[in-house]
Amino acid sequence: MKQYVGLDVSQRETSVCVVDEGGRSVFQGKVKSDPGALTELLRKRAPHAERIGFETAAMSSWLWLELKRAGLPVVCVDARHAKAALSVRMNKSDESDARGLAELVRVGWYREVKVKSTESQATRSLLVARSTCRRPPRSREPSPVNAERVRVRSFGEGRGVGCRRASATIHDRAASDRP
Repeated sequence: MKQYVGLDVSQRETSVCVVDEGGRSVFQGKVKSDPGALTELLRKRAPHAERIGFETAAMSSWLWLELKRAGLPVVCVDARHAKAALSVRMNKSDESDARGLAELVRVGWYREVKVKSTESQATRSLLVARSTCRRPPRSREPSPVNAERVRVRSFGEGRGVGCRRASATIHDRAASDRP
């Protein structure tokens, strides 16, 4: 029996919905937004997962790479496309969005986003950080500190932490030659 999973990812927890090939809900719940916890839940609640879908966001590339590394059939869905499909639903909640994403991947009506390699993302984030630091500050542009927070979060670190801890993570990575 094929199963399809929708994940509505936020920084702290992820809403999960598993539907079968007929569209009936098999499981709905929440889990910590951590690849290990997600993998454990998906192996237990959706052992026959055909596709696991979630929207593009700040942590989606890190999550996609980690779940793919665990051998799960992950699909990263274009957020604009998903928003258009999910906006017609009556209730707007994390659980409802997870159900909608599960339905999207079940029927195949989605646009997949190609996730870049970790090395490619690291190079791009360094180039963006460099250009952010070199630009003169303007009121509408992100500060270099905020740009660094986003950079750290995209690699799965610094979620929900203050600026000093995020800066320490950045310096630790630079010292260890890791992206």
